[in-house]
Amino acid sequence: MRWAIFIVIYIVFDVYAFQALKTVTRSSWIHYLYLAISLLVLGNFLYQFLQPGEGRVLSIAKSYAAGFLLALFSAKIILVLFMFGEDLVRLVIGGVRKLSGSNAEKMIPSRRGFVSKIALGIAAIPFASLLYGMYKGKYNYQVLSYELEFDDLPDAFDGYQITQISDVHSGSFDNHKEIEYAVNLVNEQKSDVIFFTGDLVNNMASEMKDWKALFSTLTAKDGVFSILGNHDYGDYVDWENGQAKAENLQQLKDLQQEMGWNLLLNEHRKLKKGNDEIAIVGVENWGAGGFVKHGDADKASAGLNERDFKIMLSHDPSYWQQKLKNDPKKYQLTLSGHTHGMQFGIEIPGWIKWSPVKYRYKNWAGIYKEFGNYINVNRGFGYLGYPGRVGIWPEISVIRLKKKV
Repeated sequence: MRWAIFIVIYIVFDVYAFQALKTVTRSSWIHYLYLAISLLVLGNFLYQFLQPGEGRVLSIAKSYAAGFLLALFSAKIILVLFMFGEDLVRLVIGGVRKLSGSNAEKMIPSRRGFVSKIALGIAAIPFASLLYGMYKGKYNYQVLSYELEFDDLPDAFDGYQITQISDVHSGSFDNHKEIEYAVNLVNEQKSDVIFFTGDLVNNMASEMKDWKALFSTLTAKDGVFSILGNHDYGDYVDWENGQAKAENLQQLKDLQQEMGWNLLLNEHRKLKKGNDEIAIVGVENWGAGGFVKHGDADKASAGLNERDFKIMLSHDPSYWQQKLKNDPKKYQLTLSGHTHGMQFGIEIPGWIKWSPVKYRYKNWAGIYKEFGNYINVNRGFGYLGYPGRVGIWPEISVIRLKKKV
């Protein structure tokens, strides 16, 4: 029944949007081409989504089917809004003519070509943007550099540089060359340490099989530290039993160890330079709402106190809002991800930073400061669901720690 309703809505929008094209051109081959593309996109979407899947997170084929449908439907929504608005005006004019006893040949005027041309021009913007996001935008890696000052940063760590990546989502990857470029870009930053803040896979540990060797090349003087994100627990797969799910999680943990990463599970490590040290604290996922809540900052920082300089790795930024930002133990810098910046938005540095995800997360992209403590929310390395990015590009964060003078 749901699929039937969806198909009816799609066809109604399609027929109404077609009026704009019909007003602009009478060329039958263009009309047939429009119909063929529309039916092809709908048919592929239905075919892909009626296939069984290994998890509730979309496969590559399903995500592309959804992406093409989204691009086309976004254009149709614009066309329908214009056509509906024009039809309301036409009906009003017709009503006025009828009431005034007009002798006009047509009570209701015909659609105007210039309105349809404007509608088609505006509709082309989201359509082209979403297609570009699928083809190039998701690989438009940005290195975003920040310099943060701290009163209590140990002297030996003045100028210490860290690189953060997050939300790899390897189950969505389909271009080894582009991902290899991005991994090399991370290494080119030559930071002292690399942090990965969760969501290595979409559904299952096996998704990393073809990417393990590549991500094993990530290297930094003080190593690579990682944590788990909500997708890493296998919660979006209908497992045969609890044991299979537990084995999958263990495989993912073992895989990170085999890649040379230091996976932190509600625990911490210390980095030393001379007589000074800082603590790297890593919590398991803790997310507001329906997300898993395995994170335990108190357990992870056991033995540390408020005077210790701490870098907290916490996948979901909602944990920073709920606990970390004003915790008496003081977490000077938290690194998170999770939001992806919704993979869609508008960012013009110094002018605007907007995405619909801001209405869900207070901290959704970039640096924030409260109670004297910082959080960086990484926009994500990969992508999920919609197989692209528009305006919110994949990010490699580079943060230099400075001692405030």
